[in-house]
Amino acid sequence: MKTGRFISLEGGEGVGKSTQLRALSAALRARGIDVVETREPGGSAGAEAIRTLLLTGAADRWSQRAEALLFAAARADHVEKTIRPALQRGSWILSDRFVDSSRAYQGMGELTDDDILTLHRIGSAGLLPDRTFALTLPEAEAERRAHMRDGGDTDRIGARDSTFHQRVARSFRGFASAESDRVRIVDASGAAQTVTMRLLQGLDDLLP
Repeated sequence: MKTGRFISLEGGEGVGKSTQLRALSAALRARGIDVVETREPGGSAGAEAIRTLLLTGAADRWSQRAEALLFAAARADHVEKTIRPALQRGSWILSDRFVDSSRAYQGMGELTDDDILTLHRIGSAGLLPDRTFALTLPEAEAERRAHMRDGGDTDRIGARDSTFHQRVARSFRGFASAESDRVRIVDASGAAQTVTMRLLQGLDDLLP
């Protein structure tokens, strides 16, 4: 059976994940690859409903544990309804965020990385991308881009303080160090086309 590939783009706020996902998808389609673009939280009807619950409301709307469970539930539906069917028919899935975001954002403080991975094993049978790109920018540049993108409006998670987002960035670097076969750090600075080329180069070993 033909098997597709699963690629996730990760990183903090303002690093250009959505822009690069669209550009990378176009570059892969130009090579004759069938690509499905998706996102988290979201990517299926059930997961999109949970997305609204997660990203709106007051900063303290959910406890850390409740938030982690909601993300895991959204991901379980996303994997079942969108990701696995696409992979089975031979498509490439490109996702704006996946489980590494839960590890970086929810797997600190009350919950550990092992806790998040246990929820992922239960909800999504432990599925991991074939390649994860963690986009990085200096903090000031990421904040500037996020402000330009959102016009100053951010969701309840993006609006958390700079100390929180610094910990998130360190988490992604830690994943890349510990899981270098899967997770690659990509410099997101410079022209968008240059960043897309860096991503394509990072897929050389997976491209047909």
